[in-house]
Amino acid sequence: MTEERERADNDSPWKEILEAYFPQAMQFFFPQTAAIIDWERPHEFLDKEFQQIAREAELGRRYADKLVKVWQIQGEELWLLIHVEIQAKYEDTFAERMFSYNLRIFDKFGKPAISLAILCDADLNWRPNQYSYNYPDCSLDFRFGTVKLLDYQNSWTELEASDNPFATVVMAHLKTQQTSKQLGERKAWKFSLIRRLYEQGLAERDIRNLYRFIDWVMILPKALEAEFWQEFKLFEQERTMSYITTGERIGYERGKQEQAYALVLRLLQKRVGELPTEVRDRLQGLSLEKLEALGEALLDFTALGDLLNWLQAN
Repeated sequence: MTEERERADNDSPWKEILEAYFPQAMQFFFPQTAAIIDWERPHEFLDKEFQQIAREAELGRRYADKLVKVWQIQGEELWLLIHVEIQAKYEDTFAERMFSYNLRIFDKFGKPAISLAILCDADLNWRPNQYSYNYPDCSLDFRFGTVKLLDYQNSWTELEASDNPFATVVMAHLKTQQTSKQLGERKAWKFSLIRRLYEQGLAERDIRNLYRFIDWVMILPKALEAEFWQEFKLFEQERTMSYITTGERIGYERGKQEQAYALVLRLLQKRVGELPTEVRDRLQGLSLEKLEALGEALLDFTALGDLLNWLQAN
């Protein structure tokens, strides 16, 4: 499996980590908005509602978007639209798309949404935060919150000192960007960042969640990956972990997901023919559970449209 193909799946780790640590994400990236939310009350991910307003989006462009219902401290319901821009390139229609989704939410559900964007691209100068127009008798100025992950490279000491899980997320992202042509250095940083999880004394669940994110985004060539696993296995053994070989278990889980993807891909091609690249990439982003569900559902497929409908619904 090539690095380029695995990179097409980079929205999945962001979606997983946002769901696992949503309050911490808000407190890390958007503290002013987080301060008006009552975190004692449960938040709710509105995946079905978001799918309804995003159905018209082009299949080939996928985003780590989350629509979340929270409660304000004053007791009022509040909807948040969190967008993670992973495409890593300038997009002149980005602000318009942010406005469009915000408008669709209000139009369909009668709910104003706070729109927020996390920009993961490598262009320091690209900082969209508003969509506006102005005519003699009509004007609009829609502003949305943004954070630029590149800005955190000047706050590395603060990231290292933070116990917020999104400090680790940002560190992994930045080092992945910085080592695109220095993969030996990337291996060293991957080891360092995962070792840091243990040194922080995190619970096993938190180590596994953050380990998965780091492992997913900091892709290494097979030879370096093999070296990494051997070195880290020795590290875990030396520390005599009570929950030994986290790395082996995560590697096993990832292997099962890759095997399921390969099997489902072969079956689909027999049922509906060759799949477009963007559809294959979207399949690769499915969890093991979703791939298993698709493996059962595809027995009833007769055309590519059946698969597209299933992906839209799931």
